[in-house]
Amino acid sequence: MICVSLPGLAISSDQGQLTAQGLEGFYRAGRRLLSRCQIRVCGREPVAVQARMVSADRARFVAVVRASPDAGPDPDIVVQRIRHADGTERITLSSSAQRPLRVPLEVSLGTDLAELGAVAVGQPGRELPAMVHDSGLRWSSPTGHVVVTAAPAPTDALASAGLLRWEFELPPGGSRTVELRIRADGTGSGRSTGHSTVRPFAGAQAHGDDPRVEPLLRTCVDDLQALLVRDPGHPSDVHLAAGAPWRCGPAPAESLAAARMALPLGTRLAAGTLRALARTQLTRPGTEFGRLPSPLRHAGPRIPPSCTGIEATLLFPVLLAEARRWGLAEQETADLLPAAERCLQWLRTSAREGPYVPDPGPDGPVRCETQAHAHRAALVGADLLDAYGRPGAGELRQWAEELRRRFREDFWVDDRSGGRPAAARTASGRPIPYLGSGAAHLLDTGLLGAGTYAPGLLDKVQTEQVARLFGSPGLDSGWGLRTLEVKEPLYNPFGHRTGAVRVHETAVAVAGLSATGYEKEAASLLRGTLAAAETFALRLPEMYAGEQRVEGGAPLAHPAACRPAAVAAAAGVHLLVTLVGIRPDVPAGTVALSPVRGAPLGELGLTGLSVGGHAFSARVSRLGLGMVEEAADSLQLGV
Repeated sequence: MICVSLPGLAISSDQGQLTAQGLEGFYRAGRRLLSRCQIRVCGREPVAVQARMVSADRARFVAVVRASPDAGPDPDIVVQRIRHADGTERITLSSSAQRPLRVPLEVSLGTDLAELGAVAVGQPGRELPAMVHDSGLRWSSPTGHVVVTAAPAPTDALASAGLLRWEFELPPGGSRTVELRIRADGTGSGRSTGHSTVRPFAGAQAHGDDPRVEPLLRTCVDDLQALLVRDPGHPSDVHLAAGAPWRCGPAPAESLAAARMALPLGTRLAAGTLRALARTQLTRPGTEFGRLPSPLRHAGPRIPPSCTGIEATLLFPVLLAEARRWGLAEQETADLLPAAERCLQWLRTSAREGPYVPDPGPDGPVRCETQAHAHRAALVGADLLDAYGRPGAGELRQWAEELRRRFREDFWVDDRSGGRPAAARTASGRPIPYLGSGAAHLLDTGLLGAGTYAPGLLDKVQTEQVARLFGSPGLDSGWGLRTLEVKEPLYNPFGHRTGAVRVHETAVAVAGLSATGYEKEAASLLRGTLAAAETFALRLPEMYAGEQRVEGGAPLAHPAACRPAAVAAAAGVHLLVTLVGIRPDVPAGTVALSPVRGAPLGELGLTGLSVGGHAFSARVSRLGLGMVEEAADSLQLGV
């Protein structure tokens, strides 16, 4: 049970008690402020009966106690705990006894003030000694201190045991509440970015024949809100952390990818993300000029780690161009255009030895998905340069045309099944022929003017073959798209690049298959993802095991997956918008609808989206017909 409102986290089991086991505790900015928070009522630990997430930042736990000796087997006290990610917990005791009860409440507290990384590897350190402080307890270490205060003040406070104790008189039907507040370094706990007044998302809602669409969209938006973080030097700019609990720090590629998929909720997140990353761009002369710095990412056992900075650099101009299509103000776009031009300049520099972009570095392999990102950046970036009368668009299009010609020959590996794109080519030109979900990026070509998509790296026959493979049991697990075919020797259903299902790439595949007319394969992946989401209470994790779906089964959780995760939450939005097929071009004053004709979820309506800064609503019927129901007066319906 993970409550998130960055920089705050609260992690516990579904029993509600914080026992200092594993990752349990309250965290702020990556430090565990409280590792233990165990309650006893009438000298006994309450019996847990329910735990559920109320919202992304809040969980509710219910337990019961039998306090009256003559009550028989029925409990007569309900213990409710409302836990907030911002560092508060409210404990309420409610009596249903027929006579007044004297009810002692004990709260046992402790902390190690350990860093999340140390806790994750099982080296948190010893629990610190407590001191009585004001109406609670205080702990100190060389790295800081934390204070827990209680309201009302406890009857007794015992520092040696880290114990706060109350004696309550509960009349029949009565209740009493204790609120604990955790604050670090002697400051108030405050509200975190995600649930402050910073709300960059439109109030989108979904409705339709499938009852899952409404709670799915609500949960996805709630998770995105909870993962917002501010740029420290420019607090008006917000972007997304990659996910909780493992990756709450900067992750440029994930932030850009999630902001792109969340464009139907408004362009404010995209603008804040772009501005924050533009301030980190490398601008010193040399081969790295224009690149966004970012760490390497493990890419599986066959090829070396990829550079997420390269992916982010290629995503930057695409997000800017598409945000403009969704309604980002012209002045904001113009202010960010120099940074996008530097990204495109880096692209041409990195590909100067040939048509391909190596990743990482000039001697690295040439990856399939990196070429897809580069090709899309060139075409969508050229479109953006033309819109502002900037030079270089023709050169980018010429390079992209040469890349298409060479890629279709060099990357296609013929076999008895009809062929497949190679995952990569080594520096010497040898193809690495395994197939995984990374090929989904070949179908994501980028949005151009008038709601049209840019051409792709694959030709029509190759696209049809990829669609067939994506629809086969080797890659379609029934829960989503595997990262590696099951018949590959290195297949592992839990391998994050060798068989697990990654929600982001599944959503990219669904959108790309739908756009190219392979709606049967898209619908299968979509239905599988929604079925998996149900088993995760519609809070999509970053990934889960890619075992084959069976009747009555459920996908296995991946122990290292972030949940919530920015790209997974944004992917939920992307999937629903794909079904309706919204393709805006605000500068041209048009918006086109191209819904999935098969209407795999039946009738679906989306309201409260944002196109051009105005409310936008659209619906697709059970026959697959799209209708705009609300839009700005300045927008004309395109085709």
